[in-house]
Parts: sequence; C-alpha cells; structure tokens
Amino acid sequence: MAETAAGEDAKPRYIEVGSQLEFSRMVCALERVPRTVFMHEHEGAQVLSVQMDILNERPIIYYVPAERGGQYLSYGIRGRREESSITDSVSETGVLYSPIVGIKSLPGNLRAGNGAADKYFPLELNDLSSLAKLSHGFEDAPPFPLFAFPAGGRWLVGVFMNFNEDGPSYFCHVSMDDEPARPFLRYATTNGSGPELVETPSDHGYSYIKIIRLKETHPLVDYAQLQS
Repeated sequence: MAETAAGEDAKPRYIEVGSQLEFSRMVCALERVPRTVFMHEHEGAQVLSVQMDILNERPIIYYVPAERGGQYLSYGIRGRREESSITDSVSETGVLYSPIVGIKSLPGNLRAGNGAADKYFPLELNDLSSLAKLSHGFEDAPPFPLFAFPAGGRWLVGVFMNFNEDGPSYFCHVSMDDEPARPFLRYATTNGSGPELVETPSDHGYSYIKIIRLKETHPLVDYAQLQS
C-alpha cells in the first residue's frame, strides 16, 4: 500500500488556463523557441498541455481545451491585438508556431494525480517593481511568466520559484484589487519609470514579462499562510 500511495503522490497536477489565447501566450510569447505542446485526452476531452514546473517531484502541467485538431498552435500580434489559432502548417512570417504532438493514450504516470498536500508557500512582495526584478530570472534566459488568478476577493499576480533545489517552492506575488487588464508587464532598468501593464511587447527600450490568467484560483498555493 505504501508503494501505491507514493506512486499516486508523484502523479501530475493539471491546472486549466483561462483560454487558448492565454495558453498560446504562455508557450510562445517572448520565448526564444516556442515550447512543444501535447494534445491528449484529459477528463473526457481533448486538451493542449505543457509542463511548466515541478513541485516536490510532482509535474505541474497547465492545459486548455483544444478548439480543434491540428499540427501547430500559432500566436501572433496584429497591430495591438494578440491572435491565436490551431493550424495544419507553418505559413505566416512574424507568427510564432508551437508544434503539437498528439498522444494516443497517456501512461498512468502522466494522468492526473489525487491531490496530494504539496503546496507553494505564498511570499507577498512590496510592489510590481520587486516582482519584475524577481521574475526576470537568469540573464540569458527569458523571464519567468507571471500567473494571475482570483483569491479571497482580490487578484494575485506572481511567479512560482524555488530558491534552493532541495528547498520549498514559493509563489512570489503581489495582490491587486482588480484583474490585470493587459497581458504584459513592461519595465525598464535605465529610465527610472515604474512597471506598467501593456497590451503588447512592442515598444523599444523596455523589458517585458507575460501574464497568464488561469480559469480559476490556483489549487496549489497554501492560502492559509496569506497575510490578511
């Protein structure tokens, strides 16, 4: 029985993002190479999924229902508007394409787990400036995406991080009165201007971090430890 329980504890947790557009921004926007995504059945429906983290050896997989079958998930910006679709070919310049790998049947160790008690510890930061500096990550890597979701009547926007490979994982965040109205956080390190939410990462002289809205409250944050 102990071996079975341990196996269950190692199974992934699946977390739904708000829309296909949010998902395509997550896997394509600001990435040097778009992430490969998988199409498979989850809870009786076809979904697109990608692993974004590991929490105590448990894969954390984000997903969205697949609007249709296809070979690529596209993401692009026309004017000041994002666009996303599932296509069968790479056909447009200036558009990012994430390859879709179809999985006929998931093995047991990739199916959703039973909701073990592993949680991210909440770590509230002073402001968006602190969040931008923390999210920027390593100098040669793209910034870590920010995740946004409602909790306790407010919106939390933050990044999931592990400061020590063998230590606990944290949700480093700021609390906002309202849902973030724009999908990118723009900031600069040279002109003294504060971070600002913007529609697209198109203005020169700034750095950008993408924001991904979830469909519901993130289930793996230890909300009991949030400061009131």
